[in-house]
Formats: sequence, structure tokens, C-alpha cells
Amino acid sequence: MAIDTTIIIGTRGSALALAQTKAVADMLVKHNPDVRIETTVIKTKGDIILDTALSKIGDKGLFVKEIESALLEGSIDMAVHSMKDLPTESPAGLSIAAVPLREDPRDVFIGRNGLGLDELPHGATIATGSLRRKAQLLAYRPDLVVSDIRGNVETRLRKFRESALDGIILACAGLKRLGLADQATEVLSVDRMLPAPAQGALGIQIRAGDTAMQQLVGAIDHRESCLATKAERAFLKALEGGCQVPIGAWCTVKDNEIELQGSVLSHNGTRNISDRLTGTTANAAETGTELARRLLNRGADVLLQQCGRSYAN
Repeated sequence: MAIDTTIIIGTRGSALALAQTKAVADMLVKHNPDVRIETTVIKTKGDIILDTALSKIGDKGLFVKEIESALLEGSIDMAVHSMKDLPTESPAGLSIAAVPLREDPRDVFIGRNGLGLDELPHGATIATGSLRRKAQLLAYRPDLVVSDIRGNVETRLRKFRESALDGIILACAGLKRLGLADQATEVLSVDRMLPAPAQGALGIQIRAGDTAMQQLVGAIDHRESCLATKAERAFLKALEGGCQVPIGAWCTVKDNEIELQGSVLSHNGTRNISDRLTGTTANAAETGTELARRLLNRGADVLLQQCGRSYAN
């Protein structure tokens, strides 16, 4: 397909968001050399409120709503999002057109003086702004103290270096995309810390019915990444995961089969309801929904009700 025009991409203004957008722009140009890309930076609510824990201000659309509004209004042609920031349903008039090759979805630990997570002394203090990471960390090592931290990747790293904190947990994908992977002391296995649903994946959002944009971005869609995030986000959606409950999910794809792991935890990590389910690629979303149903039937509904929701089995 040849599009001889200028495409305007909307994005957040952090170094990570800009790096992600540049990576997508480079992929688009590689597949269509005639296209020209411009970037528009849009500040979101999540970028403005930096002195309050995410768990206290809610997370549905926190980092995407203003960008989606610009897309609906037509001031941008597409948006590049971190998929874990996207609500599980797009607003009317918008759709996710492509998911490029996913970066490493795991979390990493950065320890003071290079100490690993298992080497930390009793009562060490670890920073994270994620309830999911906090809950899994306390489930693994209940003797640790967890401190909240906000800001983009560089800000959190700076705060850590300037503090007396013993360690910090961040997403592996963000460090890699910023060329900071060497900062990690260790990459945490999914057995120790299940990633957030769709962590490490990018979602390219366009206006529904925009066939030209759909064709353009469809060229950089990655089958396995798209299927894995479809299953993980279906799992999250079935749990009404926009509320502040620690939820983890990780899907692997091999040929025409998928395996999905999922967990719902209490805030302090003392309860962890987990399971895994295999399915086919043709039923990726249904597999996510079914795994969520199983966890709800095993008591995850009680944990979810703690944030003001009720579920019928």
C-alpha cells in the first residue's frame, strides 16, 4: 500500500512514550517509505498528577483519555499506547488496529549495591507504584517493606538513587526501550512475579472504519503478540480489572495453541488465587474469559468485591 501523506501520531511526552512512538514510526516507514510521520505530544491526567498513588486516583484511562479524545476529534491520525495502560474496551469510534512485536513482559529488580531480591536483609524497603508488584513481592517476601513511588522511568530511577531505598521494581520493557537494561540487577521470573496483563506490548489505536490507517498499521501487527495480549486483556476484562486489585497474567503462544496464567491477589499478598489454562489461538479471548471465571469461582470475587464491585457466579 502506498500512502503519500503525513500521518500524525499522538503520544505522551515521556522519554519512554517518545521512544515507543519512534519505534512504531520507523516500522511504518520501513513498510511504506512514502509515508511521513509527525508526532504530537499530549499530556494526560496521569502525567499531571504525580504526587498521589495510582491506587488512590483510579486507573481507567488515566494515561490515555486525552489522547483518545484527540484521535476522536481528528487532530491526530493514530495513537501509540502502552497496552497495559489501555482500558479493556476502546471508546466508541476507536479500535486497536495492531500490536507490534512485544518486548519482554517481565519485571526487573534493581537492588542497592547490586544486591538481588533474595540477598536483601530482613525489613529492607522496596519501591514500586504498582499494587500488583507490591502484592506479589509481599507474597514472596513478607518481611519486606514496600514504599510507593511515582513518575516516569527516569524519575523513579533518580528518586531511587537519591534515597535510602534498598531496591526498586520496574518493567523490563521500559528499561530496554530506553537503553537502560544494564541497570537491572535481575530479571524476575514469571514464577516470582506475574506481569501485568499486556505488559511490554504496544497498541496502535485508530478511528474505527479508517481503512487507510488500518491497512498501513496492519503491516506491523505481530500475530503472537496480538493473540497473547488478546487473551490477557480478555482475562482482565472478565475480572473488571480496572479497579485497584492486584491482577497478573501471562500468555504464551506456540503454533495454534496458547497457555494463559492468571492470578488475583489480596493487597498484602496473603491470598493468591492463581491458575492456568490452555486453549487454541482461534479462541484466545474465550480462554481469557474462562480462566477469569475459574478464579472467580475459587474466591477471586471476594478480593474483587473489596474494591466495591460484586460478581455473580
